[in-house]
Amino acid sequence: MTTGNRPQLEEEQGPRWYIVHTYSGQEDLVKKNLDLRIQSLDMQDRIFDVLVPTEEEVIFKDGQRRSERRKLFPGYILVQMTMGDESWYAVRNTPGVTGFVSSEDETDKRAKPVPLEDKQIQDILKQVESAPTRIKIGLEKGETVRITEGPFVDFIGAINDVDEGKGKVRVLVSFFGRETPVELDFLQVERI
Repeated sequence: MTTGNRPQLEEEQGPRWYIVHTYSGQEDLVKKNLDLRIQSLDMQDRIFDVLVPTEEEVIFKDGQRRSERRKLFPGYILVQMTMGDESWYAVRNTPGVTGFVSSEDETDKRAKPVPLEDKQIQDILKQVESAPTRIKIGLEKGETVRITEGPFVDFIGAINDVDEGKGKVRVLVSFFGRETPVELDFLQVERI
């Protein structure tokens, strides 16, 4: 049975997590709009949670350490809801939403929203809650840097290795006419 151009949606599965596609960069705004829409349409008993999965990222740039949240799935949000015509309509017609991640139903060839498997959502939630902080330094192997502190201050060298996990770089510096590898912290070097 269809209603307009969309399939009749089943409500018997109970609350499930669905992936909703949004305009890239609009994820937080769509979450805010959807939260307001849930309140105004009194859908709290059908749409339970809206999540923009993020993780902490530490960025080293110009000798400065900056912390920011990075979206795990740019252009997507997760919505926990009981799928039905009203809840589908409320989410689908929220400004910034372009649609659900869906599959075609083989009987009537219409797109049907596909819920995440329990294992998939558990993995995503675990990653959001306990993800170790990612470190991004913006330095690459082969770049020329100046050492800013320590016994080799003001030495110039080329990066030989980057270990983002440990927060270290190995720099080859010319010392007594030989290239010598020196392991340094990210904050001890700067681009030239």
